[in-house]
Amino acid sequence: MILSECMIAKALLECNIGYCRVDSGWVGGLVGRAFYTGGMPAMAKSKSSMQRILKFSLVLTALYIAATLFFGLRAHSLALISEAGHNASDFAALGLSFVAVWLQMRPATDERTFGYQRAGVLAGFVNALGLMVLAVWIGVEAVGRFLHPVTVEPHLMMMVAAAGVVMNGLIAGLLWKFSGDVNIRSVFLHMLGDTVSTAAVIVGGFAIAVTGLQWIDPLLSLLIAAMILASSWSIVRETLHILLEGTPREVDLAEVRAAVQGIEGVVNVHDLHVWSLTSQSHALACHVQVVEMQLAECEDVLARINHQLKDHFGIQHATIQVEVTDCPTVDGCCSPPEVGEVDGHSHHHHGPGHAHAH
Repeated sequence: MILSECMIAKALLECNIGYCRVDSGWVGGLVGRAFYTGGMPAMAKSKSSMQRILKFSLVLTALYIAATLFFGLRAHSLALISEAGHNASDFAALGLSFVAVWLQMRPATDERTFGYQRAGVLAGFVNALGLMVLAVWIGVEAVGRFLHPVTVEPHLMMMVAAAGVVMNGLIAGLLWKFSGDVNIRSVFLHMLGDTVSTAAVIVGGFAIAVTGLQWIDPLLSLLIAAMILASSWSIVRETLHILLEGTPREVDLAEVRAAVQGIEGVVNVHDLHVWSLTSQSHALACHVQVVEMQLAECEDVLARINHQLKDHFGIQHATIQVEVTDCPTVDGCCSPPEVGEVDGHSHHHHGPGHAHAH
């Protein structure tokens, strides 16, 4: 049976269904919105909570920076002034994450159809790089103190460090709830590293006050630097994997292909790609070859495919091209048709039937 152009138009207008041409082997599917809407009310609420916590963290950090700078200048303590500078890097990291969360809440547009979802990933990458630079700097300074010991004031050091433990620990505790997001996790590691390092400063200050051994301070610094370097490297690897469109580590492409091919009516799955928009949001695009069927049956197959992707693999955004005839592939991707073959009368190439799921 060949559908007339009027029937096709009616189907498109009334049912929001794509078109099919059975005589040429084309089968259409559901046509969804072109924009990525992300996960909607729950996601917006989560981002709003993130913003409130980041604002609170920025205010606390700014107050701590002012306090350490004031007491450092008053006591002529380079250690305290350095602590103020170190926390200034935390303030910058928190600010960068806040801007990234704000950008992620902006709606998609014609120019940015996926919105600004990658802003958080990029902020996490930059923050992690900053942590690595900071770890190297701490290591270099520690080695310098081994070679040229500096007498520290343990009592003042412990007092300021105690305030830092309370502040950084509070901020890290608030951020932990959202640490599944790679952007928030990067700044969480900033604050957790500061909490551990300031706690170590208290222990080191007490040990120095009791024993007088000045090398305890640089030894603790080296241990802290190693911990920061290891945790930040894992963030750099994860964010780079996302930015380079790598397959999400928790998604097995072979399992996805097998699950889709196991659905009744599906013959073959090819040109399959899965990538991450953020650390918690994944997308998929593929070609699905099916047996010849009516359009309503094709809609049912697509619904079952989307159910598998969403419920078993956590893939919320899928773009699926359904076809009756297979298309030639090169390195797993469909080869584009020759220019002369792309016209309305070709009867041996698949057509532009697509399904967008949200």
